[in-house]
Amino acid sequence: MERAAVFDVDGTLVDTNHLHVTAWWEAFRQAGYRVPMHAVHRSVGLPSGDLIARLLGEGRDTERDGELSAAHKALYGQFFDRLPALPDAGRLLRRLHEDGWKVVLATSASGAELSALRRALDADEAITATASAEDVESGKPSPEPVRHALELAGVPAERAVFVGDTVWDMRAGSRAGVRCVGLLCGGIPRADLEEAGAQAVYDDPAGLLASLADSPLAPRT
Repeated sequence: MERAAVFDVDGTLVDTNHLHVTAWWEAFRQAGYRVPMHAVHRSVGLPSGDLIARLLGEGRDTERDGELSAAHKALYGQFFDRLPALPDAGRLLRRLHEDGWKVVLATSASGAELSALRRALDADEAITATASAEDVESGKPSPEPVRHALELAGVPAERAVFVGDTVWDMRAGSRAGVRCVGLLCGGIPRADLEEAGAQAVYDDPAGLLASLADSPLAPRT
């Protein structure tokens, strides 16, 4: 039976979390809000609207949400031509493809941002499909992005593994009924990932690749 390896991208395969933190911090600052960077970091991985609500609260002027999202998008877009893939990220995807896994990306990115991330990975030949923000109504921690990724792969949840770097990823994967693998390269502590549903945790894509034989993504499971 076919198997699916579903991957978050930001912070999991491409080293972008702290770029997002900086872009959001500056967007808030320009709008007159003082939001600590550590709080922004803990919210990265949520859809823009949910991130803003979590950081500014329900009593905020919601009419400014679009302005904040646009500012973040413009600031982050300045990095598109130099987004750095994490060590062995592309090699990991190619190895899983060779091992017979259907590799699917499940990301909140879309459009030019998604194209920039895929250029950074340089592993298009290994990617079966991509579930982007444009394809779903609700982002992580809703299970919808992971479920859509499984639909694209044509693989049931029990034959899939989801790899991510945030608690939102782990919650989304757990709610979708798939095994979850956490990576520490996004900056979230191991204990938080495990509490949110990670069944195994590795440092980064290179660490997962080096331990592949003993991982939930072993060649034969």
